[in-house]
Amino acid sequence: MAGSLLLFILALGLLFAFYNEELPKGEQGPKADALAKKMLTAIQEDHYKNTSILEWSFARGKHQYVWNKEENTVRVLWDEYRVHLNLKHQGKSRAYKNNRLLKIEKQQKIIQKATDYFNNDSFWLVAPFKVFDPGTERRLVTLKDGSQGLLVTYTQGGTTPGDSYLWCLGPDGVPKSFKMWVQIIPLGGLEASWEGWKKTAAGVLLPSFHQIGPITIGMGAVKAY
Repeated sequence: MAGSLLLFILALGLLFAFYNEELPKGEQGPKADALAKKMLTAIQEDHYKNTSILEWSFARGKHQYVWNKEENTVRVLWDEYRVHLNLKHQGKSRAYKNNRLLKIEKQQKIIQKATDYFNNDSFWLVAPFKVFDPGTERRLVTLKDGSQGLLVTYTQGGTTPGDSYLWCLGPDGVPKSFKMWVQIIPLGGLEASWEGWKKTAAGVLLPSFHQIGPITIGMGAVKAY
């Protein structure tokens, strides 16, 4: 048992030694904002602003979402739960188990869980559109290949404020991947691809999957209209 624990600790140490990266510094200002705007133009931000409904799934389809952007509401489904989130007035949110309305105390816990799910799972769908959210800081970073990356730090909002993401963009401005410095992952600089971009009925470009090492994160049947 002690030997196994020692091997585990050594493996963690090797991971940190070879893969852990310090958060790059970068430079704030007009150049960083210009790169952010190039990315938004490439993925059709104007169409995103006019999109009424977004649909997708996460966690191998276990979490299912219908987000009404106009009404600021989300229907969240997982296991035997169904939650109708009101993002503007949380007191109007409702939670059900097997189609039966839960009691108030249980409702609050399930509504909070649905909110946390939504904050995380929607980020993997629309994170590029959030680079100018209130409390964000944008920095221009020179990458190892000499190209320019966009470092975005969220100083407030969401479930885990303080997280940072370094976007790597293609020549056309469409995101290829980002590296993460986030509270829930102790390894700094872990990279996730942004792939399978599809043009939706609303005209906005959205990703259909991500790759983190050998792990594929599918977004289900992504729709926007």
